[in-house]
Amino acid sequence: MGSVPGFSLTERSSREVKSQELAGQVWVADFVFTNCGGMCPIMTEKMRKLQDKLPEEIRLVSFSVDPVTDTPEALSAYAKRYGADPKRWLFLTGNKDSLFSLSKEGFKLPVGDTEGTQAEPITHSSRFVLVDRQGRIRGYYSMEEESEMAHIVRDAKSLLKG
Repeated sequence: MGSVPGFSLTERSSREVKSQELAGQVWVADFVFTNCGGMCPIMTEKMRKLQDKLPEEIRLVSFSVDPVTDTPEALSAYAKRYGADPKRWLFLTGNKDSLFSLSKEGFKLPVGDTEGTQAEPITHSSRFVLVDRQGRIRGYYSMEEESEMAHIVRDAKSLLKG
């Protein structure tokens, strides 16, 4: 399914995070934004449930698709609201073009800011992406289906063993 390209972004703590930091780790990614009036709060709540269900070694990474609004401070408040463990769950922001390119070309997920609604001005995928220790995309999972949520937990645990 492809590999995640290298990136250098800013975490909610304001520290720089490079993709190499995730090398050798299994992780789950999603794309959200903090002032979303649509699916993002649901996605983030589902990601928090994954945080509770997955072994501690598995990392979670939420990429912002609205870097103008999603400053490290905004991401920090958002993460705190959802009980995100800062040792396991990264909230990353950066340059809009870089983030949109990462979503489209890197993760092969759609994103755009010209056809949204008032509640959701930025359109993006609601899928979670499972990434293996080598940075390869191993699966896409619908957050809307409970069976898919069970599958991502099973598949992520399986990647830890193998």
